Amino acid sequence: MVKERQGERIRLYVGGTVLGYKRSKSNQYPGTSLIQINGVNTKEEVAWYAGKRLAYIYKAKVKKNGSHYRCIWGKVSRPHGNSGIVRAKFTSNLPPKSMGARVRVFMYPSNI
Repeated sequence: MVKERQGERIRLYVGGTVLGYKRSKSNQYPGTSLIQINGVNTKEEVAWYAGKRLAYIYKAKVKKNGSHYRCIWGKVSRPHGNSGIVRAKFTSNLPPKSMGARVRVFMYPSNI
């Protein structure tokens, strides 16, 4: 017997987009990625997301642990500029294929 789920579904993350790596005129620093979080447009709004967890989820050909999906976890480290872009560190550097791809910005750890 399957128990029916009660109430409305709750999404524990906000979407974001990978813009690329932190860079200067002639160098790029793949250890730090730049992320645009949906609905965040100022440096002040970024403060709430500092320290939150990020997940870059992608699909692979080979099945591991019963799934084709893999995940690279990261953390929002600080703002980048004044327009709501954030810098993020991932456990392993994001691949170049991830530029323009979606990430999930989770609502934890919470500081409320």
